[in-house]
Amino acid sequence: MGRSPSGRGVTPARAGLIAALATLVLDQASKLWLYFGTDLVMTQPWRLAPFADFVVVWNRGVSYGLFQQDGGFGRWLLVAVSLAAAIGLSVWMHRAGSRLLGVALGLIVGGALGNAIDRAAYGAVFDFVHLHAGTWSWYVFNVADAAIVAGVVGLLFDSLRPAGRDPRTDVAGDRNHPQA
Repeated sequence: MGRSPSGRGVTPARAGLIAALATLVLDQASKLWLYFGTDLVMTQPWRLAPFADFVVVWNRGVSYGLFQQDGGFGRWLLVAVSLAAAIGLSVWMHRAGSRLLGVALGLIVGGALGNAIDRAAYGAVFDFVHLHAGTWSWYVFNVADAAIVAGVVGLLFDSLRPAGRDPRTDVAGDRNHPQA
């Protein structure tokens, strides 16, 4: 169980499901602990390094704070879009032809669900990691956001792999698998 039909390991769909669940659990656990289990709200910012702080930011929009939604309609519309995206990407994940694609999609699904839970429960997404250097400041994000970005990078890498090649069996010098 959990192995591909060829017996070579975890299927792409199973790898994606594991990535989605791990992302969702890590995202929600980090948010719940920081918000309810610490005094971050009262004592922020917490300096982690010269370039990183923990802060409390409630994002009522999407990535980079775009499309801020103050009303209930916008909030629930963003929840619905997140859930629809997670469902669509899950279908794609279950049809994935590589573990990289499965994991990349799983990271995005887990991140979308984590942020949708925040939006449904609190009306906004709890962001807490702030990266900066000198006067340069990057947006504040959370585990779900980082997973979504990593998933998109995985999608890009998967799209750049030559079609029809299986990196697990493509061995240099094998006449059946010539190198390009």
